[in-house]
Amino acid sequence: MRPVQEAKTAFLAVKVRPRSKSPGVEKVGEGEFLVRVLSAPEKRKANREVLERLAGYLDIAPSRLKIVRGGTSSLKTVRVE
Repeated sequence: MRPVQEAKTAFLAVKVRPRSKSPGVEKVGEGEFLVRVLSAPEKRKANREVLERLAGYLDIAPSRLKIVRGGTSSLKTVRVE
């Protein structure tokens, strides 16, 4: 019988810069990130791109990330499962 792994949850503070000319992710502190995205902050396009870029940076699936606070703000809290 294999042991069951417990799901670990972490929260990240994310500052978003939409309509950036140079998209990317930058770690600015422990659990704090600056994410620059090409998308405009309309119809949740920027939020989707934030999760995709952050997932790529962290080398995890985008489905493991969820914005739990700041859906319409440039300051977001992202839950990682």
